[in-house]
Amino acid sequence: MGKGSSDGGSGAVASAAPSTGTWLGAIALIGFIVVATAQASNQILARGLAGSVPSFALAFFRWSIVAIGLAPIALKEIREGQVPLGNIWPILAAGFMGMFLCGGPVYAAGVSTTAIHIALIMALSPITVLMISAALKIEHVGLLQWLGTALALSGALLIISGGHPATLFELETAAGDGLVVIAMLGWSGYTLLQSRAAPKASLLARISLFSAAGALFSLPLAAWEMWAMPAQIFSTKALSAYVFAGIVPGLLAYAGFAWLGAKFGSVRTSLVLYLGPVASALLSFAILGEPPGLIHLVGGLLILGGVWASLRR
Repeated sequence: MGKGSSDGGSGAVASAAPSTGTWLGAIALIGFIVVATAQASNQILARGLAGSVPSFALAFFRWSIVAIGLAPIALKEIREGQVPLGNIWPILAAGFMGMFLCGGPVYAAGVSTTAIHIALIMALSPITVLMISAALKIEHVGLLQWLGTALALSGALLIISGGHPATLFELETAAGDGLVVIAMLGWSGYTLLQSRAAPKASLLARISLFSAAGALFSLPLAAWEMWAMPAQIFSTKALSAYVFAGIVPGLLAYAGFAWLGAKFGSVRTSLVLYLGPVASALLSFAILGEPPGLIHLVGGLLILGGVWASLRR
């Protein structure tokens, strides 16, 4: 009788375990899809607006919304001494690279390049981080990592040139992609610096501070746009864009990424990188009517395959 009860209890525990694992797996999958979609929505916004809302004003209001939305967390940690305001330069540098360079330039790029191009070029960031780490001797880079780097860069050149290398030197066709390359380089620098700026603070508190710095750097150009194009900036369309950019690819994307990192670890959370271009391609086709072409598929496979190889040990 006692033995039977014991077996029954073990069976109940055993049957509960897969259920819990399945539930966590479903949460993880939904979380990854939501965060990747929120991140990709910024590229769709850039292409959908195509300069109709001035770029740096959009970036200024986006980062202001993020900074203000997360300010209670940042202020609490400042009071607790987790944010060393005596050495604010790393915070300003991270805000300049991650928010200023990845703000206005991306929105300006949407005038002349597609959302899919933006997503695939931004996917080169881990490769760039790896190359910088190797140059600074922060990390050893092996043969597989160099092979992955070569694959990813060849995919990027294929996409940017449209299969015709000569077009790389035509300013008109390369301008938008060039702006995205600048944004990608800024994001790579931000990736290396963000954990070293206020390392005792939480991710969301740091995002608030970096966003405030990004808004500050964007303000001079945004002010010029406000003076030169007030009708475009102070309109219902512009207001909708500011709110969307601040909430979806802003607060939702960053808070979601932080939640995934706390729940599933930074290594598994980095897999969002692979979903980004896929989400961007699907949203671009569904919302903008811009389906991916063969060049995007081949170049995307080279980039994502190269990134996967470069992240292997």
